[in-house]
Amino acid sequence: MSGPHCFENPPTISSSSGAGCVAEIGGLKAYVSGPSDSKLAILLVSDAFGYEAPNLRNLADKVAGAGFYVVVPDFFYGDPFSPEANVPVWLKAHGTDKGFEDAKPIIAELRSKGINAIGAAGFCWGAKVVVELSKAGHIQAAVLLHPSLVTVDDIKEIKAPIAILGAENDHSSPPELLKQFEEVLFTKPEVNGYVKIFPGVAHGWSVRYKVEDEEAVKQADEAHQNTMDWFAQYVK
Repeated sequence: MSGPHCFENPPTISSSSGAGCVAEIGGLKAYVSGPSDSKLAILLVSDAFGYEAPNLRNLADKVAGAGFYVVVPDFFYGDPFSPEANVPVWLKAHGTDKGFEDAKPIIAELRSKGINAIGAAGFCWGAKVVVELSKAGHIQAAVLLHPSLVTVDDIKEIKAPIAILGAENDHSSPPELLKQFEEVLFTKPEVNGYVKIFPGVAHGWSVRYKVEDEEAVKQADEAHQNTMDWFAQYVK
C-alpha cells in the first residue's frame, strides 16, 4: 500500500518548467516534449505530486532527447497532492484505476498519429497505472520507479518487458517485496524482467531529489539512464 514515504519531500511545482509545452492529448492536459513526428512515444506517469514537478519534466526532456515523443499527463486534473491534503480523501478521489482508464484514450490518440511503439514509466502512484497498462497489453515496455500499490499478483500478469528500480529505504515497496517481484519474473521467461535496488536511497529518490545535492543527483541520473536504456532496447 501507499505509505508515508509517498507524500514526503514535496517538489516545488512550476507550471513553466521544462523545455516542452502543455497540450491536450486524449482529453487531458499533458506536458509534451520531443519530436512530434517520432514513431516512438513514452508515457511518464507521475507520483502524487503531478505533472508540473520540475525534476519529472526535466526527465521527460532527457528522454525526448533520445528521439522519443514524451507525454506526461495531468491525471489529477489540476489537483495534485499537497501537504495540506488528507491522504485517504485524496487517494479516494484519485484512484489508480481512474488513472488507468484515463491513460487509454491518450494511448489511442498517440497510435492514431502513427506512433508504432509506446513505453511507460511510472513513479510511486504512477507505477500501479503502468502495471495495469502492461497487464492489458497497451504498452511495449514498462519501467517502475519506487513503485507503490503494486502487488506480487500484479507482476504475475505483466505482459511487457519490465524494469523495476527500487530504493533500499522504502516502506511502500521494500527490498523484500522487490525480491518477490524478481522471483516472479524469473518464472516468466516470456517476459524480460529486471529488478535493481539502489543502496542508500529512499522512496522518491528518482524525481524528488534536491538539485544542489550532488550525490542525490548522481543516484537519480543513474535511474534515469537505466530507464532510457530500457526504452531504447524495447521501444522501437
